[in-house]
Amino acid sequence: MRMAYRYYDNFGPSRPREATGGIRAASQRGGFGKSWWARRWLEVLEGFHLGARLSRGRSYARRGQVLSIEVNTGAATARVQGSRAQPYRVQVNVKTLEDSDWGKLGAALQERPVFAAMLLAGRMPEDIEDVFNDAGLSLFPSQEADLETGCSCPDWSNPCKHVAAVYLLLGEEFDRDPFLLFRLRGMERERLMDLVGGRAGAGSDAREGADDPEFDLLQALRHSDSEPLPVDPAEFWGRPDGMEAAAGIGPLPEVVAALPTRLGGFPFWRGQTAFLPAMEDIYRRASRAGLDVLLGEGHGRDPSHDDDREG
Repeated sequence: MRMAYRYYDNFGPSRPREATGGIRAASQRGGFGKSWWARRWLEVLEGFHLGARLSRGRSYARRGQVLSIEVNTGAATARVQGSRAQPYRVQVNVKTLEDSDWGKLGAALQERPVFAAMLLAGRMPEDIEDVFNDAGLSLFPSQEADLETGCSCPDWSNPCKHVAAVYLLLGEEFDRDPFLLFRLRGMERERLMDLVGGRAGAGSDAREGADDPEFDLLQALRHSDSEPLPVDPAEFWGRPDGMEAAAGIGPLPEVVAALPTRLGGFPFWRGQTAFLPAMEDIYRRASRAGLDVLLGEGHGRDPSHDDDREG
């Protein structure tokens, strides 16, 4: 597969074969990516004068022509259905940071534990780039040489529309999981959390942060992230004290679809509707139906959702 950027437009437009089970972009019109870090990823690519090339991948990303994407440390591989029977193989290599670079960043981030708290909540701190810049580094690729791409298609323009579609879908996936961006730069989530929250491991450092509300927030989130779910049904569903245990009756859970929400969205979701909202609706209906079965028709039903059932 080729890896250098070359711009030959010898191949005219071609109609791709219809793909089934592919990854459809959540954005079917307008721009890609909702979060600032997803948009920043695309801005960086456009800054490498790839804007016109990215536009060629929009229809592929929206039609579900990308069959699969796998993100590993420093690289993403994909299969894209084009005009030929055999799907094309796409490779996106991203320059990773050295261990010494991550060590410098870890020391800087430990001074700002709220960053780790936000990352654990699935959000990217808006000024995290300043920490990278102060260390003489960049969170996002800073030059074209930081990206090396290839595709098995016959179009020598690079990035071709198949690579461009993968770029766009990666940006959307960063919305769901910002840790994928760190993975492409060479750092896995677990290791990053250990690095960022390193001061929590030493006794003296922990004592120093005891009165720091940001430190307390970090500790709580780290604990909640690793704590297993309770195995006792009463504890899991939050049955109030004093309720008859034999009846097995409890209130509908305050947190809908707690386990799927904790696991996060399905990577590169292929469904027509968003994964977590769909699961939340299923859990709501199942909870009401369960109470109906136990207590009789209508007890578990939310009057505001009477139209949820077919008569």
